[in-house]
Amino acid sequence: MVSLDESLVARVKKGSVNYEVLVDPDGALEFKKGSDVKIEDVLAVESVFEDANKGYHVAESDLSSAFGTTNVFEIAAYIIKHGDLQLTKEQRQHILEEKTKQIISIIAQNAINPQTRTPHPPARIEKAMEEAKIHVDPLKSVDEQVNIVMKAIRPIIPIRFEEVEIEVKVPVDYAGKSYGEIAKFGTILKDRWDNDGSWVAVIKMPAGLQNDFYGLVNHLTKGDAETKLL
Repeated sequence: MVSLDESLVARVKKGSVNYEVLVDPDGALEFKKGSDVKIEDVLAVESVFEDANKGYHVAESDLSSAFGTTNVFEIAAYIIKHGDLQLTKEQRQHILEEKTKQIISIIAQNAINPQTRTPHPPARIEKAMEEAKIHVDPLKSVDEQVNIVMKAIRPIIPIRFEEVEIEVKVPVDYAGKSYGEIAKFGTILKDRWDNDGSWVAVIKMPAGLQNDFYGLVNHLTKGDAETKLL
């Protein structure tokens, strides 16, 4: 049961009118993100308001005109999906922290310093974001914000998204068990088996993963593999 005391307002504006519903904070956020949550379990009150705090309900005729239906659950789903959700301070802080980590991780894995052709450590990216005074939006997708962040930090650190191609030669003793792990790192552009039983492949991957890739290859082959950045 959703507690009215702990509920928040989800709001969408159509024309000059606000349409509001009272919702469970966590449930509404999960619903907005597309999680498998029933709208019935999110609503605190099965009503649509013009001003939820004052208890002013919207007339059914106005709902029908604005949404093409008077079904509260359908309207509430639309409001949560397309409107503004007033998050609690704790929710907002948690989401900001998680999305910031995800953005940094994506950039670290896919971008390099074009001057040295080496990845930027996550700490360097985080510092650049702080210097650029980046404000992560808790309700926008991570993918949408990655490009915004990249544009903002370019004047601070040399950085760009890039893919690299690495040739790896794995000795016969390790080839069989190494194939699957190495293939997970990117796209195998071509490969062959040499006469001595060793496996040679060219792997295309995000540039930021190359150090991790070298580490994996060394671990799998006890340092016996050969790698070359093409």
